[in-house]
Amino acid sequence: MTTRLARSPKQAGAVPISVFGQGARILFQGDSITDGARGRNEDPNHILGHGYVFIIAAQYGAAFPALDLTFLNRGCSGNTVNDLQARWPIDTLALRPDLISILIGVNDQACNIPGEDYERIYDRLLTDTVAANPAVRLVLCDPFGLPVGPRKNDWSAWNAGLEQRRQVVERLAKKHKAARVRFQDALDAACAKAPAEHWMWDGVHPTYSGHQILADEWIRAVRKFWPTPPARR
Repeated sequence: MTTRLARSPKQAGAVPISVFGQGARILFQGDSITDGARGRNEDPNHILGHGYVFIIAAQYGAAFPALDLTFLNRGCSGNTVNDLQARWPIDTLALRPDLISILIGVNDQACNIPGEDYERIYDRLLTDTVAANPAVRLVLCDPFGLPVGPRKNDWSAWNAGLEQRRQVVERLAKKHKAARVRFQDALDAACAKAPAEHWMWDGVHPTYSGHQILADEWIRAVRKFWPTPPARR
């Protein structure tokens, strides 16, 4: 009889993330890109949606089951920072996460929310979060896009607006000692391997291949910001 050996974390393609400690609660917040058509009930087959959040949770939940990690998705399609602010107490603070990842900005761009308002509200959310839990870890993700579909016609102006919001994310990440995930850079690099249409289908939402790029970049950025201490001899 042949015995199948369980794959090690390295074989499973997952390397440890130091902030994924025992029993850690990891919350992803944002708009439709994070939402990923997630279920609104307790069905574990759909509860995390079908995007980068699912990929990260599946990889680390399978590779490190003994850690008993809890992954939560509260992304909501169409959300801006104003919407996040309205539901923050219930959909974030009440969940008592150890790590919060936020991707917000593309709808603020579409709704012409001024950059100063975007920054002010975003800053307040982070300040309130740290006040509620000084030990919380923050991950801020750059809003992004590619010149695909409807975005081809106004790409220069659209991307210029997104770049202003990415600069806000950079400032807030430094201010609040958060990890910053440069999704735009990762997608731009991916476009050297395949056309933009391979990674995004409408200039805003990634394809399944694009979501893998997001997941890989998120893991890379978070591991780099909080490196795993060297093993003791």
